[in-house]
Amino acid sequence: MRARDKQRLGTLRLISAEFKRVEVDERIELDDTRVLSILDKMTKQRRDSLAQYASAGRTDLAEQEQFELDIIAEFMPEQMTETEIATLVEEAVASVGAESIRDMGKVMGALKGRVQGRADMSVVGALVKAKLG
Repeated sequence: MRARDKQRLGTLRLISAEFKRVEVDERIELDDTRVLSILDKMTKQRRDSLAQYASAGRTDLAEQEQFELDIIAEFMPEQMTETEIATLVEEAVASVGAESIRDMGKVMGALKGRVQGRADMSVVGALVKAKLG
């Protein structure tokens, strides 16, 4: 606020408002896991909007979405590399005993808590599908 960075302040207020909305709607206090899932959801929404704005030629709105993505990323844990994700997928497949694509749900369930906020779940899903398929 003191830096008078209105765009950053607006994004931080947007994040705070989402936290408060979830707390009020669900009548709970947020823990770290829930905060990460909210930030992850906000990131996914921004990526979808960014793609739509870019394809529609709305660079002004795309820049705003990218700015919000960058701010949200500051509060997310460090992202995992694809090799780290592949290692976790291998471990999850072995621990669950998955043999075919029908076991994908079990593997994804085992992985979700371990990669939440640290990896894009679509990338994780693609790696699991490649491993089982």
